[in-house]
Amino acid sequence: MTRSPRFGRPPVGRQPATGREGLPRRLRGSVAIALSVLGLAAVAGVTLVVGSGDLPFSPGSGGGPNASGAGPVQTVSPSNVVVVPSTAPGVTVPGSLVYAKDGNIWLQAKGVATQLTSAGTDSMPAFSPDGASVYFVRTRPMKGYWAGANYLLNVPSLMRVPVAGGDAAQILDGLIDPSGPQRYNGFIREPAISPDGKTVAFATDLPDPSHSDVVIKLLTIATSKVSSLGLLDVPPLGHQDPAWRPDGQMLLYVLNNRDGAKGAPVIMSYSLATKKSKSVTGPGYLHPSWSPDGKYIAATRTSAFGTVLVILSAATGAEVAQLSDDATSWAPVWSPAGNQIAFLHAQGQVVDLRMVQLSGAAGAWTVSPAINLTSAAGLDSISRPDWFAPADQMPTPTPAPATPSVTPMTTPSLGVSPSPS
Repeated sequence: MTRSPRFGRPPVGRQPATGREGLPRRLRGSVAIALSVLGLAAVAGVTLVVGSGDLPFSPGSGGGPNASGAGPVQTVSPSNVVVVPSTAPGVTVPGSLVYAKDGNIWLQAKGVATQLTSAGTDSMPAFSPDGASVYFVRTRPMKGYWAGANYLLNVPSLMRVPVAGGDAAQILDGLIDPSGPQRYNGFIREPAISPDGKTVAFATDLPDPSHSDVVIKLLTIATSKVSSLGLLDVPPLGHQDPAWRPDGQMLLYVLNNRDGAKGAPVIMSYSLATKKSKSVTGPGYLHPSWSPDGKYIAATRTSAFGTVLVILSAATGAEVAQLSDDATSWAPVWSPAGNQIAFLHAQGQVVDLRMVQLSGAAGAWTVSPAINLTSAAGLDSISRPDWFAPADQMPTPTPAPATPSVTPMTTPSLGVSPSPS
């Protein structure tokens, strides 16, 4: 059985030291068929090289790198280098972006990329609401035991590191029963920090993997308590992609499902007030990201032809704009200013960060051609980028044109009494 790239990316998997699939069925099945970051392993039949961040071939390419005519194979930058190209005149990228490359977390701000961690096993970064810290997932190797057999574990931990630099602190450990007769790990994936900074939504089977699939749960940071939301689940497919609405009252996530042999992921919303969830989209959507005003959702639409970026109405789930048509773009993140969207893009086997600008009225935007925010970087394809901008770096809104004074038109009385309601 092959683990899904989305939830089984080494080093989080549990593998028996003997090379046999020896874990209990419930533990193996919890992440068996969850979707890959491109939605192509199950959705389009295109697999991702697990853990490498490289794509074996581009959708529709016929099977070889750059076979679709994308040009010569790019030379990926060294692991300790991220090249940031100059943006076009008049284009400003406010604040900081965070992403993962070669097992380390990177920050990009004012045209410069800086390596924040160096453990080599870090992924899935997300900003704290104040932008002072970055949460991420780090793994470590360890021997595991189950039913008398030895296993090689890579145990995940939720970590937090100051943006200013310094040592990372552990927030939650995925190791189960470290000193008991059994030793194994739970999953910690895709942390998303609530707007008040007190809660982390993430994909996990903690605290007891023997009784849970990898689904969206909440971690109270102050108490380290993991709480279930009782969300609809399709075992063993699980959930992914948690995203908080800016007011903290709504949580988006992806419910993984299948349509025959095809994946059929659906974006769902969960209300913290009613404790109920409902579908936002039909099948085929991943990676939701809220607009700053909470009225729109940027997302990845998947099909047999690849992945494209779209904007959805948060109220109806209807598509109101398409941001890409190259079939190799995914994982959008909305600018805090609301007028830009950054995303991951693959050319051949190389993943970079790109961005489009939005202009015009909301819901009827003009979308600019995509520009590169990194060049031949080789970013981690399953670690979604995140974006933070302080108030003093936000662009000044363009004043609305003055509305001329209009004298109300008087309707002459016709001497007819209104009909009773």
